Amino acid sequence: MSEGETAATFGLPVRVYIEDTDAGGIVYHARYLHYMERARTEWVRSCGIGLRAGLADNISYVVQRLSIHYVLPAVLDDELTVTAEPVAFGRVWMDFRQRVVRAKDGKLLCEASVRVACIALDSGRPRRLPENMLELLGSNCPTL
Repeated sequence: MSEGETAATFGLPVRVYIEDTDAGGIVYHARYLHYMERARTEWVRSCGIGLRAGLADNISYVVQRLSIHYVLPAVLDDELTVTAEPVAFGRVWMDFRQRVVRAKDGKLLCEASVRVACIALDSGRPRRLPENMLELLGSNCPTL
């Protein structure tokens, strides 16, 4: 585990492709958001919660708040590890700490705090997190 990670931290390997970069071969800033979205989704999937079932139950998740700090650039062909760590939750939201680290040297490239809200698909209004998600967060978030 790298500094600041806990046992609840999930890591997703990602390789940088040409489509992720600008003309100089540097990862375009918005691509990091794609990587982080995938890591959060794969964390949920790895814990046995299917997102399709949520859609069938009129549940969706949306980014409500995001704070991001770009530290160093990722470049074409870099192998990255993108982490997702749940750190807090409420009735309708969950907070994640996320990091993008270059695999070969462990350098932190980007870090973010992300709040994801649960909404009703048909209305777009906030709704209570489903029980299975509350249980998952309760067993994976540090004690507040």
